[in-house]
Amino acid sequence: MTALSGNQKRKMKSAARLYAVQALFQMEAGSQTVDKVMREFEDHRFGATYEGNEMAEGDLDVFRQLMEDAVNHQAPIDQMTDRALVAKWPIARIDPTLRALFRAAGAELTQSKTPPKVVISEFVDIAQAFFPEGREPKFVNAVLDHMAREAKPEAF
Repeated sequence: MTALSGNQKRKMKSAARLYAVQALFQMEAGSQTVDKVMREFEDHRFGATYEGNEMAEGDLDVFRQLMEDAVNHQAPIDQMTDRALVAKWPIARIDPTLRALFRAAGAELTQSKTPPKVVISEFVDIAQAFFPEGREPKFVNAVLDHMAREAKPEAF
């Protein structure tokens, strides 16, 4: 196997983050276990071809870590997200895609050494992919900025 370039590694990490958001959404929507959803994504999404479109190859380690951290630390991540949201919009009332995104991003912000600015940028890009015409990416940026300042104040 050839060594991956830095750009390929970044793309694989980005794909893993996207898959984690999708998998967390699917877990909530379908009341499925983390193990079942992770297996499905690893077996059928990573590098698969759908209707002629090849899915990106994701970084399995990043995907697994995000999923496990998002599930194992969901309560404190949700509480941190709630504090970042305006009082009249508790996490239970927001779009389920955004809820999944905040859980994955919160897991990375609180459980990894990835710089907060990188995490915010990556997940704002994911929000842009899901909501290309909306104001959600700006909302995601503001909420994640607040969460990052709480999780890693030393980084600011």
